[in-house]
Amino acid sequence: MMVPDQTLDLDEFMQGLIKRNPGEIEFHQAVEEVAANVIPFINKHPKYIKNRILERMTEPDRTIIFRVCWEDDEGNVRTNRGYRIQFNNSIGPYKGGLRFHHSVNLSILKFLGFEQTFKNSLTTLPMGSGKGGADFNPKGKSEREIMRFCQAFMTELSKHIGENVDVPAGDIGVGAREISYMFGQYKRLKNEFTGTLTGKALEFGGSLIRKEATGYGCAYFMEEMLKNQGDSIEGKNCIVSGSGNVAQFCAQKIMHLGGNVLTLSDSSGFIHDPDGLNEEKLDYIIDLKTNRRGRISEFAEKFKCKFHKDKRPWSIKADLAFPCATQNELELPDAKLLIKNGCRAVAEGANMPTTKDAIDAFHKAKIIFSPGKASNAGGVSVSGLEMTQNSIRLSWQREELEERLKTIMHDIHQQCVNYGTEKDHVDYIKGANIAGFVKVAEAMVAYGVI
Repeated sequence: MMVPDQTLDLDEFMQGLIKRNPGEIEFHQAVEEVAANVIPFINKHPKYIKNRILERMTEPDRTIIFRVCWEDDEGNVRTNRGYRIQFNNSIGPYKGGLRFHHSVNLSILKFLGFEQTFKNSLTTLPMGSGKGGADFNPKGKSEREIMRFCQAFMTELSKHIGENVDVPAGDIGVGAREISYMFGQYKRLKNEFTGTLTGKALEFGGSLIRKEATGYGCAYFMEEMLKNQGDSIEGKNCIVSGSGNVAQFCAQKIMHLGGNVLTLSDSSGFIHDPDGLNEEKLDYIIDLKTNRRGRISEFAEKFKCKFHKDKRPWSIKADLAFPCATQNELELPDAKLLIKNGCRAVAEGANMPTTKDAIDAFHKAKIIFSPGKASNAGGVSVSGLEMTQNSIRLSWQREELEERLKTIMHDIHQQCVNYGTEKDHVDYIKGANIAGFVKVAEAMVAYGVI
């Protein structure tokens, strides 16, 4: 039994966590990254040790796993596995996306749900953390197949969510189309119209700038980091990975702020446009990826630029990097290339896209580095604003929402500075982890042992 005057040890803590969660590599990685920062802080505050806050915070409130049966267009019965991880509701209803992708498993969803705890805390909005999804891939499926799957998925999920309980949103593979099908099924099952999902269409309770929010927020956060050093994005060459919503709108906001976007990518490779993107080129990418669901190589063919098959964009010389694709896409060799090529700052647009070795290399080289829980919090922030709009039965205009988003990203940056400032630089990972931890931890202590 741990007593108040004991201290936590990182290695012992991780050994225990790995033993309780065998084989969940992504979850281990996410927890270790946080624990390395918060354990020294916890050891200075015995109440967190006495109440075993970190042990409790790394154990989800509940893990729901269920079967999803549906029929494809040929009448074949198909079976997938659905999940909802309700991680922590200490500061508000569970809040986090649903991911439909063949890679979805318990480890990935637990890592995402755990990260969401800190991300949602940093937004200053009253949101707990959750994550969910299924090992279903919408790619290659017909509209009717996607509709039937979404309805089958929601038939079970509806038993566990609600506007004051758990408010899911979209994620990889779950866009406005999938959210709409699920919201329609929820409404049919519950016979009520409430803001139980976010990312809805404007016609039935959605919020303006929701699809842009994660990408915009990432660019705003980079601007805040540079501003803290008396600089800005204006005139900087930028490399962006990915070509989905986050990458598209991160690129757009970079351009609005005067930056020059040289790359985008997908799972087949990346394009390098030395002239930089403009609105016409970005509109083509948005249509290609959102409507036609094509490959990034088509952009290279149309605009006569270089396509690098099966490669990532980190070899391109640039001032700023924005990994906006998926987890662990930026590894140690990539980090070394970025450092060698004079990259000054990295802001994560995706969830945990940078490996631990790569992060360590950035820190050693004094590269400004922002973790996703801070720099990609724009999406969940506007989801929280959508919840507020649904609750008050009003909607805000685009300009007001953008201003609120900018303020939230500024406030997140300030929290990181407050907790992460060291002698000659700001450790944004440390700042984000401790700032996110404190708010949730204080609530957990206040509630007692539950």
